[in-house]
Amino acid sequence: MSIFKGAAVAMITPMTETQEVNYEKLGELIEEQIAGGTDAIVICGTTGEASTLSHEEHLDAIKYTVEKVNHRIPVIAGTGSNSTETAIYLSQEAEKPDCTLYRNRRQRQSAGHPLQHSGQNRRKHCTGNDRLSVQQR
Repeated sequence: MSIFKGAAVAMITPMTETQEVNYEKLGELIEEQIAGGTDAIVICGTTGEASTLSHEEHLDAIKYTVEKVNHRIPVIAGTGSNSTETAIYLSQEAEKPDCTLYRNRRQRQSAGHPLQHSGQNRRKHCTGNDRLSVQQR
């Protein structure tokens, strides 16, 4: 089962001249993609400079994107890393109160969650290519 139908856009992470995430520009890019009809947003994947962001910047970018999208389309959070420990940390942090990660179909269905799932249990399959679907609670 897929997370969504259609095409997802792997977002870049725009930076300011002082090397901070440019949330104003990120918001503009997100709105442009939604207005253009994209079916899902991928944030902090390999296109999104995830390997160059601090853990806090990475998690803040995911949270910002989830809030900006506001349930209009699925958000797929890149929480993969070359380090299993880091991938687990980012996944666990992205799972905290303001975001919910959908780990498998049974959990999603039993809890009545509306989003599709990734089809993989993140704790068993935490690799650099993992993408997790998130939704604001």
